[in-house]
Amino acid sequence: MAARGYPAGVSTERKSTPEAPEAAGSRPRPARLTAAAALTALEGLALLGGGVYMLVMGLAGSPDNPRQAETGGITLIVLALLPLLAARGLLRLRRWSRGPAIITQIMALPVAWQLLQADSAAIPAGILLAVVAVASLVLLVNPTTTEALGIQGPGSVQNQK
Repeated sequence: MAARGYPAGVSTERKSTPEAPEAAGSRPRPARLTAAAALTALEGLALLGGGVYMLVMGLAGSPDNPRQAETGGITLIVLALLPLLAARGLLRLRRWSRGPAIITQIMALPVAWQLLQADSAAIPAGILLAVVAVASLVLLVNPTTTEALGIQGPGSVQNQK
């Protein structure tokens, strides 16, 4: 029997697409994955805020080199897109988002190291950035997170066949 409003032979079932996998809506999002997404988004927002500040100060303030401040601000704003998009993907259980999120954390570690080498108020920022990056990495490589994203690990049954 045909579904109401559809000719005979037309399926009313939704087909899954790569962008909207069928299982994504049915899988629960683990708290670890939500925490990783939140920390990644926090880093993205910090980059965005720093970029906007540098850009505004380059345009309206009186820096030593306005062009350098403006370029630095635009660069930080563009770099902020990577963790923000990754965080959005993690919240939506998109498999591709784990890679950019991990890359963001790996890039944050040398920045944290440089902040820790400073003899100023940047040291607490370096500590905070290092803690966030390491915590995010731990959450992103956690088996619960990889399973929720549909990523098969090295010891999975499919890889042993």
